[in-house]
Amino acid sequence: MFYDLNVFKTAYAMATHAGQRQAVVARNMANADTPGYQPRDIEAFQKAFENTGQQAAMSATRDGHLNGATGPQPWAEFEVTPSGDPNGNGVSIEEEMFKAIEVKRQHDRALAIYKSSMNILRSSLGRA
Repeated sequence: MFYDLNVFKTAYAMATHAGQRQAVVARNMANADTPGYQPRDIEAFQKAFENTGQQAAMSATRDGHLNGATGPQPWAEFEVTPSGDPNGNGVSIEEEMFKAIEVKRQHDRALAIYKSSMNILRSSLGRA
């Protein structure tokens, strides 16, 4: 009855997106001094979620997990326009720090949505 609520799927997708985008931002920052490295990014969750035209599918990490549901995430990495560094590196630490803050806020928002939804569900069952 409560296993297929869209609010939980959306919160999960948002948190997963934030984790993947944080990994991309961290990789960009780690390669800030690598000559010729071009930064990458993942489109914003809202834009990616709207463009799918369907619900975001959760991906299983092992057999039997999530009833065996597998599938690609609706977002993909893309190269960011280079900033014109003399060594050909396009990473701006300041921009990556702003992206990291944005990602943390997105992750915190996803957890707040999940927590609030759980509280509403518990209250409706009389188990506050």
